[in-house]
Amino acid sequence: MVTTTSTDSIAFGDLVSHGVLHRRHLRVAGISDRRAAQLSGPGGPWRQVYSGVYLVHDKPPSREQLLHATIARYGSGTIITGTDALGAHGISHPRTEEIHLLVPHNRRLANQPGVLTCRTARMPDPILIDGLPYASAARAALDLARRAADPDEIARLVSLPLYWGLADRAELLAELDAGNQRGTAAVRAVLRDLDDDETFAHGQALRVLRQTPLPTPQWNVTVCDLRGRRVGTADAWWDQVGLAWRYRTAAGPTDFSHLALAATGTVLFRCTPQQLRSSPDEMSRELLRAYRQATRTPRPKVRAVYRTGNAA
Repeated sequence: MVTTTSTDSIAFGDLVSHGVLHRRHLRVAGISDRRAAQLSGPGGPWRQVYSGVYLVHDKPPSREQLLHATIARYGSGTIITGTDALGAHGISHPRTEEIHLLVPHNRRLANQPGVLTCRTARMPDPILIDGLPYASAARAALDLARRAADPDEIARLVSLPLYWGLADRAELLAELDAGNQRGTAAVRAVLRDLDDDETFAHGQALRVLRQTPLPTPQWNVTVCDLRGRRVGTADAWWDQVGLAWRYRTAAGPTDFSHLALAATGTVLFRCTPQQLRSSPDEMSRELLRAYRQATRTPRPKVRAVYRTGNAA
């Protein structure tokens, strides 16, 4: 067997993924288990993360490196779910300390510290993001919700993919129906009671926005004049051109703020949550038309202040 004495990650070429090496990579490079133990031992240049999985430096691993190391340890076919999957899909949510992993039901692997494994006969199709396999946002949120006991926490978790426009109620219910029914009763009750207009409107707005080439707006702002006096509110705001989009903040019989916004020269696009759901293509075209109008209009002399619950 050809051996090498180099411990530089460059020497391993494509075998290294984010600084992570598996025992099989070392064998390809001609490094024995004994040599790997020396390199990852006290004072060595490497660090062992799991049995047979190493970092090619001795610094603490980043979360991304831990994820790569976990997949290397448990092997192909395993999928990351839970808070790491939510984060990979762009959902803002605090990470749990443990990495939550879906493992095929016929796998028999020893548990590792810091890894929560769930053996399942219904493995989802992996969604590859930056070289790592993740569950969908709906599956990840439900995997967390099934383990939660507090109804408020369950509601918060199942609302996340809805709020960020990555699933709708039907998709969540279909995911529940297809999987293990243990722990789903509380989740179903929460889904039944969610307020469509408040919970789903932002997600539907995101889906409409993704059908356009428009830049990401600021979310949930109060529009003020240059003296700081409140003029009106916007669910989405494009500051550079002075475009306001209102889809949740419906003007009531005593609310004439849309008139005040218009008086400043602000271009305002208004629609309802129902229009977002029933006519997303039309709403995308109307939103794009409003943005183009705003680019041809002098920017109004206003400024935006974040409101509570900013979703940006």
